[in-house]
Amino acid sequence: MISDGLKASANGPFEMDRFDQAILGVLAEDGRVSITDLAKRIGLSKSPTQARLRRLEQSGVIIGYRALLDPIQLGLDHVAFVEVRLSDTREQALMAFNAAVAKVPEIEQAHMIAGNFDYLLKVRTRDMTRYRRFLGETISALPHVAGTSTFVAMQAVKETMLADPT
Repeated sequence: MISDGLKASANGPFEMDRFDQAILGVLAEDGRVSITDLAKRIGLSKSPTQARLRRLEQSGVIIGYRALLDPIQLGLDHVAFVEVRLSDTREQALMAFNAAVAKVPEIEQAHMIAGNFDYLLKVRTRDMTRYRRFLGETISALPHVAGTSTFVAMQAVKETMLADPT
């Protein structure tokens, strides 16, 4: 049997060979590339490339495809990072906060933090006035929020969705 290069390791993540990594690199730059062009770019024929791509999708390494939108062109150029402190950090409270955050489209990212606060949120709105209202009406109303601190981004120096698959 010929190895396809994608193997589950004992501790969970998949081990990928250079072809799998090349597939991810090309797709991270151009998610709309055709199978034929993808195969040419990674140096394999079409059938093994399709099989590898299918395995990467089925294994959960590739979780989806989407269009990347320019928030500035959409008028959403106000970015704030919000430190959130919770009043309760037991598992049920964390789950309630996580579920509520997942439903709020203005919150682009949410990370649980080990430090002096519990979560760091990346929030995108049209302007400071809308952000202030959003902070008071939405973030402060999330489950178990005890306090917040806001840091406004002045300029995005690097913002990318591309990941180095190596």
